[in-house]
Amino acid sequence: MRVLVTGASGMLGREVARLLVRQGHDVTTFQRRPAGVDGAADVCGSVTDDRAVQEAVRGAEGVIHLAAKVSFTGRAAEFDEVNVQGTRRLLQAARAAGVRDLVFVSSPSVANSGAAIAGLGAEPADPEHAHGDYSRTKAEAELLALAADAPEFRVAAVRPHIVWGPGDTQLVERVLDRARRGRLPLLDAGAALIDTTYIDNAASAIARALFRMDHIHGRALVVTNGEPRPVGELLAGICAAGGVPAPRWAVPGVMARAAGAVVEKAWTWAGRTEEPPMTRFLAEQLSTAHWFDQRQTRELLDWTPAVSLDEGLARLAEHYGGEPPA
Repeated sequence: MRVLVTGASGMLGREVARLLVRQGHDVTTFQRRPAGVDGAADVCGSVTDDRAVQEAVRGAEGVIHLAAKVSFTGRAAEFDEVNVQGTRRLLQAARAAGVRDLVFVSSPSVANSGAAIAGLGAEPADPEHAHGDYSRTKAEAELLALAADAPEFRVAAVRPHIVWGPGDTQLVERVLDRARRGRLPLLDAGAALIDTTYIDNAASAIARALFRMDHIHGRALVVTNGEPRPVGELLAGICAAGGVPAPRWAVPGVMARAAGAVVEKAWTWAGRTEEPPMTRFLAEQLSTAHWFDQRQTRELLDWTPAVSLDEGLARLAEHYGGEPPA
């Protein structure tokens, strides 16, 4: 298949593109800076540019859309332009170009208002109650994408949950940096049960979705490893793999959530571009259970994760020179 992958300069998009190349597909990547995926045609551009998007989708049979503004802070208008209007622009261009199938890569946060999630599936995206501009705009974009689903233009949404792996700057390296400086607390003693997704599993599920459209178009599916662990145990495993001390000090989750909300607003007001030490969303992720029933996902995709959580931590240890799981 001729496949366009947007956002391939990020860890997940790059791995999806690499996997598709290995599978023998004709892959083009589209993002603001070179993705550097061997075997793929690399096109630089932005989803905010009509002409660039139209050029990128020309000739594609399938599209996997990962390009997004991902941050805890920033101006709301920037999230809207990239995540909502960029998705709208891509959907319109893809349909006009005769693309048959499109996978929108979303996030479980589109349906999370901050309450605990224990064994649910993919609940409907809810921008009104989503926390933060990233989650709100991804929810709006997912609704746009699924509303475009039609027999001649099939669309599905895949929501990988907390993707991580070697070299991951979104989770792993932030955890290691903060733990190294003694700035990584355990919220509510690290007891919240959470699930995550190793990078190889997330990429394989997303690529698989493009070829299971007969079964999944018009749907949203959450993807995880299916191995919930207490967040304290997971953080300790990442720290051990990275060769840094695990967090020892604890903060009440309710206090961290309140402080995070204040810090988040102050960061945005001050126009700071670096990620803040705590946000409400991050505090919720570290103090609230969130794990998902994977039975329907695995059945519809005819897919199972190839890399277990412990194997992922062992690969992390090999990368950083730390200790693998006992």
